[in-house]
Amino acid sequence: MNAKEEIAALIEAKRKELIEAADAIWGTPETRFATKDSVQHYYRILENEGFSLEKGVANMEHAFVASYGSGKPVIGILAEYDALGNLSQVADLGQQKAEIEGGNGHGCGHNLLGTGALAGAIGIKEYMKQEQLEGTIKLFGCPAEESGYGKAFMARDGVFDGIDAALTWHPMDVTSAWGDSSLAVYQVYYNFKGTSAHAAAAPEQGRSALDAAELMNIGVQFLREHIIDQGRVHYAFMDAGGESANVVQPTASLYYFIRAPKLDQADAIYQRVNKIAEGAALMTETELEIDFDSACADYIPNQAITTAMYQNLTAVGDMGITEEDQSYEQRYYDSLTDATKQGLIQRAKVCFPDLSEEEAAAIGKRPIFDEVLPLSFSDKTSGSSDVGDVSWVVPTAQVLIGCEPQGTPPHSWQWVANGKSSVAHKGLLSAGKVIAATAYDLLSNPELLAQAKAEHEQKVGGSYRSAIPADVMPR
Repeated sequence: MNAKEEIAALIEAKRKELIEAADAIWGTPETRFATKDSVQHYYRILENEGFSLEKGVANMEHAFVASYGSGKPVIGILAEYDALGNLSQVADLGQQKAEIEGGNGHGCGHNLLGTGALAGAIGIKEYMKQEQLEGTIKLFGCPAEESGYGKAFMARDGVFDGIDAALTWHPMDVTSAWGDSSLAVYQVYYNFKGTSAHAAAAPEQGRSALDAAELMNIGVQFLREHIIDQGRVHYAFMDAGGESANVVQPTASLYYFIRAPKLDQADAIYQRVNKIAEGAALMTETELEIDFDSACADYIPNQAITTAMYQNLTAVGDMGITEEDQSYEQRYYDSLTDATKQGLIQRAKVCFPDLSEEEAAAIGKRPIFDEVLPLSFSDKTSGSSDVGDVSWVVPTAQVLIGCEPQGTPPHSWQWVANGKSSVAHKGLLSAGKVIAATAYDLLSNPELLAQAKAEHEQKVGGSYRSAIPADVMPR
C-alpha cells in the first residue's frame, strides 16, 4: 500500500464517527455566526484526535483553529458548517416538504463540507503521526460562509497569516477541480427612518420610509443598465414598515448584495448604490443609515495546487457510486423539468466532446454525475465565497465532489433532502481523501509548494486588502 492508499484507509477507519457528525450537524442547522451546536462536534472529535484548539478567533465565538504537528510547512484546511434560512426539508423525500415550517436547512451541503475537511485533517494527521512527518496541519472552523463571511473576518484579522497553503472542497452536482473564479460581494443594509402619520386623515404630516426604500429600488433598477455586464445587484426587504396600509410607514429596511468580478468593481457599484439611497432619502425627507454587514473577495485558484488536487481526485477520489445509489437519487432527478434534463445531456456533450451521442445522453440521464471533469482554468465567475479572501492571503485550491443530485442547484430543497444519504456520506469521505492526499503532497514535495508560492506572488503580490471596515464586527 502506498502513502495515499494508507491515508485513505486511515480515513475509512474513522468513517462511522465522521458520518455521525455530518448527520448530527444536518439535524441542527444553524445560520451565519450562530453555530454553537454544530461546532461542538468538531471540538469533541478534534480533542479526541490530539489536536490543540484555539476557540473564538477573529471575534467569532464559534470559529476555531485546530493544530497538529510542528514546524514547516503549515497546511491549512478550511471547514464550514453553517446552514441556510427557510430551507427546512424532510430527509430522503422526493418532493418539497418542510420538516419545520420556516426552519433552516443544509441546502449547500456544509454539514458534508465541514466533516469532509475534518476527515482530511484527521487522515493526514494520522499518517504524519505514523510516519513521524515534519510539518503542521491547521483545520480552520469557519462559520457564516453563506452570509456574513467568517473567513473574510478571519483573513482581515490575520488568522491565515503564517500558513503556506490552504485546501478545501464543496459538494456539487459534478466532480471536478475548481479552476474558475468567483464574484466579489458587498452585503449592506439600507435603513430608512421617516415619520408616521394617519394615511387618510393627515398624510401630509408623514414622511414615508417605505417610499424611500421603493424609490431606492427603482433607482438601482435604472443603475443596472450602467454597470459592467458581470455586475450583480440584488435585494430583500427586511422591514416594509408594518402590515397596515392606513399608516405612513415610519421605517423600512433593505438588504443589498452587490457583486462584481473584482473587489474594486464591487466597491465602485456600492458607491453608486449609496448615492441612490441618499437621493431616495432626500426626495422623501427621511433619514438614512447605511449599515455595512460584510464583504468577500473574488477567488483566485492556485493552478499548481489545484493540478495536484485534480491528480488526487482521479487517483483516490472515486466515491464508489452503486446502482442502488443511482436508484435512490432518481427521486431528485425526477423532480427536474424536461428542459433541465435536456440541458444535462448538452452539458455532458460539452464536457466530454469525444463521447458519442448515446454515451453523452447516458451520462446526462444519470442522477449522479460522478465522472471527473477535465481540468481547466478560466476567468468565469459564478456565485461568491469567502474562500476568496483566503486565496488572496495564501495559495488556495479546492475540488468539487458530485455527491448532490445532477441538475439540482445549490440552495435547493433537493440538496437538503439528500444531505444524509449514502451518496452524501461517500462524497464527504472522498473529499477527505483528496484533501489529505494533497496535504501529503505539500508536506513531502517542497518543489510543489515553492511553485505554488511563486504563482501566488505573481498573481497577488501581497496586495490583499479586506473590504470589511475595521470597525465592523461579525454579528
